[in-house]
Amino acid sequence: MDTALMEKTETSFGSESGELLQLVSFNIGSEEFGVDILKVQEINRMVEITRVPQAPHYVEGVINLRGKVIPIVDLRKRFNLEVKEADKNTRIVVVDIGGNIMGMVVDSVSEVLRLPSNTIEPPPEIAAGINSEYIKGVAKLEDRLLIFLDLSKVIDVSELSAMA
Repeated sequence: MDTALMEKTETSFGSESGELLQLVSFNIGSEEFGVDILKVQEINRMVEITRVPQAPHYVEGVINLRGKVIPIVDLRKRFNLEVKEADKNTRIVVVDIGGNIMGMVVDSVSEVLRLPSNTIEPPPEIAAGINSEYIKGVAKLEDRLLIFLDLSKVIDVSELSAMA
């Protein structure tokens, strides 16, 4: 990913309206999601994933990323959505969750967004069929809504750290 896109901005959710949040947006099915850009290390094309026996249902397996073995989570499976074959748009978003590096399989990556923090509202009880505990908020964009994910709740690091 372009380093200019990865420039760090000090922001916090729900802060003053003048502050900007930077999000990496991606699609899973017809829904658009976003995660804090500061958690994203890189975005890669789909590669071969090595299966791991007795892993949680949503874990595809592990990959070797420049000499480091990292677990890969399929967000479609995690959100109990219909499984889809990888295609030319499928990406692995490599994230850092509390010092644990892991990858998330998404249908496609859209863009990097800079949003005023006041455009994000608290999550509704149920959004897009995804348990609201995974959602930090919903961003109102001009012509669409973006679901802002809480990665620490989406991915159970304790289940995955034993795999890598």
